[in-house]
Amino acid sequence: MSGSNESVIRLTLAHSPDADDAFMFYALAAGKIDLGPYRFEHVLKDIEALNRAAEQAVYDITALSVFGYAFVAKEYVLLDCGASVGDNYGPIVVCKKTCDSGDLAEKVIAVPGTRTTAFLSLALYLGRIPKFVEVPFDQIIPAVKDGNWEGKPVDAGLVIHEGQLSYSQEDLVCLVDLGRWWKVSRQLPLPLGVNAIRRSLGVKIHRDVVRLIRQSILYGLQHRAEALDYAAAFGRGLDRASLSSFVAMYVNEWTVSFPRAAKRAMSELFWGAYRLGLLKEPVLPEFVGENEL
Repeated sequence: MSGSNESVIRLTLAHSPDADDAFMFYALAAGKIDLGPYRFEHVLKDIEALNRAAEQAVYDITALSVFGYAFVAKEYVLLDCGASVGDNYGPIVVCKKTCDSGDLAEKVIAVPGTRTTAFLSLALYLGRIPKFVEVPFDQIIPAVKDGNWEGKPVDAGLVIHEGQLSYSQEDLVCLVDLGRWWKVSRQLPLPLGVNAIRRSLGVKIHRDVVRLIRQSILYGLQHRAEALDYAAAFGRGLDRASLSSFVAMYVNEWTVSFPRAAKRAMSELFWGAYRLGLLKEPVLPEFVGENEL
């Protein structure tokens, strides 16, 4: 945090260059709400890059994978708004129509990063750490179509973001929807992404940031067409109807305030990661801004 004078508080705000995040932060970025003394520097990076940057506490406020938060809980506390939650939908595993749909545990799967919630949910689905190759999330579908990534074989891909809606246009088929599996097996929604803030910034800034981000989300929901116009620049080719559907999946009333069921699901995910040896110890999620609507 730095400021040109004491009246201005400058914070870095890091998030993914995706339509749902763009929609969520539109009002902040476009000056649609009163920010008071706060000024935000928006930093756009791939979610796995943000997961890794958080391990060095690079940004004041950052989007994270739910699983990524487990590795940085000592430095960051969660905001009770801005979450992406899938209710009976989520990351999917896709392959070519000609692929053998047999034992997924034996396939080499292109994954968007080992700190992503998608990777953890896949491991929990298989009951083991999958065979994988790490691929940037926006290159997973091309890697599956080509059957390789930088000379490494690729049998299937773990798809997040807008690829969940566009994969069929690429002649790919879905082998498993991990959000649907989670809902059936746990009777819980699948929390995928969260926003977190550095603990060292203190309670007042924590509460102010929660309030401003919540206002930004509400502004987008209340001025949907306007916010979608802004988000379209981050839609990576989605048509307007698909863009609207994708945003609705991950920016909704649960984004305004993190639901209790999703908080229970976070604990379940962390315990599962611990049992698989992906975490050294279970992590208890901690939030700021609860019950402040």
